[in-house]
Amino acid sequence: MLKYKALFLRPELVGVSSLYKRECLFPSKFTWAASCLNAVDLTGTKRLHSQGEIEQKGFRDRKLSSEAVELMDSNTMTEENTRQSTYDTAMEALSSLITSKKRGDGSPVSGKYTKLDRMSMYIKILNLEEPIAGLKIIHVAGTKGKGSTCAFCDAILRECGFRTGLFTSPHLIDVRERFRLDGLDISEEKFLHYFWECWNQLKENVTDDLPMPPLFQFLTVLAFKIFACEKVDVAIIEVGLGGTRDSTNIIKNPIVCGVSPLGMDHTEILGDTLEQIASHKAGILKPQVPAFTVPQLSEAMNVLQGRARELMVPFEVVAPLDGTKLKGNQLSLSGDHQFTNAALAVALCKSWLWSTGNWEKLFKHADVEDNLPKPFLRGLSTARLSGRAQIVHDSSGDLVFYFDGAHSPESMEACARWFSSAVKDSPNQSSISSFPSKLQLGKNESDKVSKQILLFNCMDVRDPESLLPILVDTCASSGTYFAKAIFVPSISKYSKVTSAYTAIPLEIRSKDLTWQFKLQRVWEKIIHGKDIVSNSSETKFPESTPPQRFIHDDVSNCSPADGHFACSTVVSSLPMTINWLRDYVKQNPSFRIQVLVTGSLHLVGDVLKLLRR
Repeated sequence: MLKYKALFLRPELVGVSSLYKRECLFPSKFTWAASCLNAVDLTGTKRLHSQGEIEQKGFRDRKLSSEAVELMDSNTMTEENTRQSTYDTAMEALSSLITSKKRGDGSPVSGKYTKLDRMSMYIKILNLEEPIAGLKIIHVAGTKGKGSTCAFCDAILRECGFRTGLFTSPHLIDVRERFRLDGLDISEEKFLHYFWECWNQLKENVTDDLPMPPLFQFLTVLAFKIFACEKVDVAIIEVGLGGTRDSTNIIKNPIVCGVSPLGMDHTEILGDTLEQIASHKAGILKPQVPAFTVPQLSEAMNVLQGRARELMVPFEVVAPLDGTKLKGNQLSLSGDHQFTNAALAVALCKSWLWSTGNWEKLFKHADVEDNLPKPFLRGLSTARLSGRAQIVHDSSGDLVFYFDGAHSPESMEACARWFSSAVKDSPNQSSISSFPSKLQLGKNESDKVSKQILLFNCMDVRDPESLLPILVDTCASSGTYFAKAIFVPSISKYSKVTSAYTAIPLEIRSKDLTWQFKLQRVWEKIIHGKDIVSNSSETKFPESTPPQRFIHDDVSNCSPADGHFACSTVVSSLPMTINWLRDYVKQNPSFRIQVLVTGSLHLVGDVLKLLRR
């Protein structure tokens, strides 16, 4: 990868002068000193190198390489600091829009207008009614797999030659991840341009009945603004939460709609039955607009089909993709469940191409039913989605992180199947994304002792007793057993929007570990069949990480030693946990440590950010 490092300058650095003036913490009207959106062809930077070169096999490094930094003079560094300051100002402004401590689009709306009424008003203020109507949209809802489906759609249609816009949620490291243009996160320059344009216009029109939009509504409006102004050929929009009342459902005339696999999630908002959840998801269907779904449980399928009949929707159920149709290619997103998501994406893209009159132009002699055109095959083998079935080698040694933000019973089962399969594959498999690693320094891989470690946290609205048993049982059925489990609080908070620039104190510790101790109690009960964690040990604050012997010692008893149990531990600091794991592999070169990070996309994003430091 060394030969590519000089190309890792972020696109927004090329030809950009110091553009912005910071007036206050987050001003009601932000003043721009200059704009060079039209003066510099930033999209041309993408053509300097292939998608594979810039992404490093699925993990695109957004930080400057050491070689690039050495080439920057003091003026450029000052420019970097100015841009960071300006970007942080935008993050502070976004943070002021957070009205809920939960992810998604479930925040309550009070007052005389409904959420979608307000969305319509925001769009009118920004003069986006006609531009949105002109977008050729693929709209996707679902409980699990909708992000993967959207990523596949984006890659397929890019390979077909179309300019794509992709809006997904949540982001893991930087809010710009939610907005992709032609497969790349929007540049900081463009993001700031469109952000402040929307912010200023909306701020000028605030009333008692129409306050500034909550975070997800603002980001949704911003996505439409970006895609309309950037004149994308196709806008692929992932629903935030539910469907019927989701902010993205302001879309009136999509080209095609999709519903990925449904399950029990966000029950406090969508209802506690599958029928109720399916009813929300079916809310994105539009009269006579083609729609596709995948095999569902009968309770969900009946609701979807009923809604389709009411709206006279051409509705089709798509079977999982037959692997033989890939003609030797591999899906870029790992896991057997991705064949279902890929099949839905293929159906959505074919329908979009037919409805827009592009299929016959591109594939006049292709068999639409049985064969996948080459651009489809390339798209399916190059799509990327961070934090889902993602593997990252750490630079410290034989320490491998397996990331999957599973947080529902169904997604946890899929995560467990993927992890069990992945740890049995060669550690040097080509699909693994990596930081610069020392794995190729001559170690005899056959002499390594592999240990599987669970690094887990989930939101307190989740039920760990429905997540952890599925994880343990599914892994065990494939012969994969966790040596230890580590429960640690996430760093990210729902009260602040952070960026890739946001500093992470290395000694940050959580003072309230009540939830982590509850997770540990559930874990120990699963492993030993009884509740062996006493109330006194639950409240004991761990002063340090476990001793080094914690990982490689066999489990001989379940009583705490040094404040840590033999099967699991609670650590108060995530940065401290990562450093402890790194120290372990350095001091124990005969071990390969394979860490599954799951339960929360917040946790996944925090660990990914730490590994980049």
